[in-house]
Amino acid sequence: MALMIQARHLFYGISMLDKFKGMGWKKPYLIFGMCDETSSINCTANIPADVNRGWFYFFVTLLNHFYWFSGATIGGLVGSLLQFNTEGLDFVMTAMFVVIFVEQWLKGNRHISEWVGLAASVGRLLIFGADSFLIPTMICILAALTALRKPLTHGMEAKAE
Repeated sequence: MALMIQARHLFYGISMLDKFKGMGWKKPYLIFGMCDETSSINCTANIPADVNRGWFYFFVTLLNHFYWFSGATIGGLVGSLLQFNTEGLDFVMTAMFVVIFVEQWLKGNRHISEWVGLAASVGRLLIFGADSFLIPTMICILAALTALRKPLTHGMEAKAE
C-alpha cells in the first residue's frame, strides 16, 4: 500500500521535467522535496516574468518541506496527548486530488493527459476491481504518457509560440 501511495511522486516528477530544466544545483532538491502540495502549486502557478522561476520553485519546495517537517514533528509530539475521532476524514486525499485535477483541466486547453488518466483509471478499475487497480493504473498511465510524450510536448511547444 505504501508503494502505491508513494508512486504518485513519479508522476509529479514526470510532469515537472520541463519546468525543472536549467535549474542547476536547485534541481536535485526540487525533485527530493516534491510533495502533493508542492506539485500542485508549481504546476498551476502563473509566475510573473520578473520573478526567477528557479527561486520561486525552490522557495515553494523549501516552505512546503518545512511545513511538512514541522507539522509531522508537532503532530508526533502533541498527537499522543490529544484524542479525537477522525472518522469521516478519509475523503481529504480524494478531495485534494479532485481539486488538483480540476485545476489542471481549467489551466490547460488540451486535455490528452487528463483523458489518459481517466480512461486508465476507469478501465483498470473495471478489470482489476477497487482493491487492486491502483498499480496497474499507474503503469498504464506511465506507459501511455511515455508513448504520447512527443505529441504532448510538441503541442506545448506550439502553444508557447
